[in-house]
Amino acid sequence: MTDQTHALLVRIADALERLAPPAPAPVDWRAHPAYVWLGQTARAVDRLEAPDLAQMRGIDAQKAVVVANVQRFASGAAAHDMLLWGSRGMGKSAVLRAAVKAADAARPGSIALVQAMPDATLPLLFGQLRGVDRCFLVLLDDLGFDAGDAEGARLLRSWLEGGVEARPANVRLAVTSNRRAIVERHMSEQDDPINPRDAVDDRLALADRFGLSLGFHACNQDDYLAIIAGYCTDLGLPFEAGDALEWSKRRGSRSGRVAWQYVNEVAGRAGRVL
Repeated sequence: MTDQTHALLVRIADALERLAPPAPAPVDWRAHPAYVWLGQTARAVDRLEAPDLAQMRGIDAQKAVVVANVQRFASGAAAHDMLLWGSRGMGKSAVLRAAVKAADAARPGSIALVQAMPDATLPLLFGQLRGVDRCFLVLLDDLGFDAGDAEGARLLRSWLEGGVEARPANVRLAVTSNRRAIVERHMSEQDDPINPRDAVDDRLALADRFGLSLGFHACNQDDYLAIIAGYCTDLGLPFEAGDALEWSKRRGSRSGRVAWQYVNEVAGRAGRVL
């Protein structure tokens, strides 16, 4: 082989190495409290951001059920997959993060949160988590399938139970959605003469795969003020109920998210950092 040929081969090899992405570094699934699944590997999150459970008001019944289920899971006991559905801004994903953070504080290293998308790479994530001596709550946030997306709904049913790609024993799924049925439904289904009940039941069957299905409903005025009071009391911030209600009117809604935004406004007026 001539020196010129050798140099050409070296340049070609270097070019191919630049074109081919390096293999992702292995993920240490025991080192961090949370991860974001990227499709082939995961990005570690050093600190799981979540409100204190005691500060979360207006969803006491739902919070108690979620916390108990996550604590059971972290302890190694039987636990459910969870569907948290309902109004926007009422703390569905926040209470999941807070519950995992509390369970990990009680049993350090026992559980981690993994945020993911419901795509075809989820079985690859399950493969990496299977066999790790730790529990993982996989969060599919703000999920919803269009009426024509039968494949996405079918995959989720398979991941929950019964399929060859079902999640391993040390993994539970937590899904948040604005719709209880997850799959979009139309009033016309009730007027369809061809097996209308079958169509509805097929959509509800997906929601029924979750051991826990919890509704988060829009809060009333008293709950909205209670949420604000919970935050402000812990933070030592005074507030006026009339001002808080005026804030919600300008936003056009009352929710836990709007309440927190008002608390942020009050803190800013007082020169405080949250």
